Amino acid sequence: MKKRVVITGMGALTPIGNDVNSYWDSLMNCRSGVRLIEKFDTTDYPTKIGAEVKGFEPSDFIDRKEVKRMDRFVQFAVAAAKMAIEDAKLTIDDKNSHRIGTYIGSGIGGLETWENQHKVLLEKGPKRISPFLIPMMIANMASGVVSIHVGARGPNSAAISACATGTHSIGDAFKIIQRGEADVMITGGTEASITPLGFAGFCAARAMSTRNDQPEKASRPFDKDRDGFVMGEGAGVIVLETLEHALERGATIYAEIAGYGLSGDAYHLTAPSPEGEGAARAMEMAITDAGLKPEQISYINAHGTSTDFNDKFETMAIKTVFKEHAAKLPISSTKSMTGHLLGAAGGIEAIACVKAIQEDIVPPTINYETPDPECDLDYVPNEPRKVIVEATLSNSLGFGGHNASICIKKYR
Repeated sequence: MKKRVVITGMGALTPIGNDVNSYWDSLMNCRSGVRLIEKFDTTDYPTKIGAEVKGFEPSDFIDRKEVKRMDRFVQFAVAAAKMAIEDAKLTIDDKNSHRIGTYIGSGIGGLETWENQHKVLLEKGPKRISPFLIPMMIANMASGVVSIHVGARGPNSAAISACATGTHSIGDAFKIIQRGEADVMITGGTEASITPLGFAGFCAARAMSTRNDQPEKASRPFDKDRDGFVMGEGAGVIVLETLEHALERGATIYAEIAGYGLSGDAYHLTAPSPEGEGAARAMEMAITDAGLKPEQISYINAHGTSTDFNDKFETMAIKTVFKEHAAKLPISSTKSMTGHLLGAAGGIEAIACVKAIQEDIVPPTINYETPDPECDLDYVPNEPRKVIVEATLSNSLGFGGHNASICIKKYR
């Protein structure tokens, strides 16, 4: 019999709030985190807008000396993980540390460090490169550094699957617990790739919105006038544990994670497979794994990137899976407010699903103004909606044809 796995702690660092409560409050009040970029000069860039984390002080969570030895994506992960552990009221000590693991991924890793150190190499030569270059840059270090900081000695791994990273991380951690290899997993995603090179790369791919004169209206998933995604940054981390472990220690249980599905498109480097065939299989797998029927899903937090192909094909995938139920199903993209956090998206979007379950209210898709005939489902336009939320899906679809979906439901 499969072990039941529950969510007992959450931590978030986002463009619309630096903790879970402020993040959720912004979602409920339709606040966009998209602004003109402040981190670097965008004069020569066609896109000049993004969703940056504001007011984050890494020294609130990490010793100042150590901050200098961590890329920003690792700083985000440590902060979100510490918030989640505190929220879970989880004590990690010698008695239980080997049964508590970390699984926190990043789609890109330490891009800021890479750029800065490459500049040093060109201007000052190889002898001036930091000995911390490699450990600051590699994407697994979010999970590794968090494990060091909190003393978790159980399973320690990291998914790297582009925009599906956060959801793959949570799903894989869920399965580690179900297999009996850990009692608790600290899991999610983190990203900090709003850098000159990262931004230039996505601009060159013509993937990002150029609605520079209206930043807050630039991310408009499923809207006919969408013109690309808006890059965001941040981290979302949750604490998963077996139901038995949570009950034994008297933990507050927010929700239950019940199913996980993943698939590959085997189609194209960046474009989704036609009609969202791979995304549909991931959703079907998650629903089946949860022991549910499609009509028992109350809400979908869509991948919903505000790009032409994604929004159209994800809509088609939902129709494939849910058939006539698709028209009755509330669907929203919180990326309309947060921008697209790439490898961290699945982490913060899982948290949005948990809050929707707790509050029986679903966040909206803002900036939905002009319906697209090819995107004709219920995207909860422009204001939150009271709904009895029994079970949710959170979808994440990444470059390379990576598809992931997790099912989170009310704990009963």
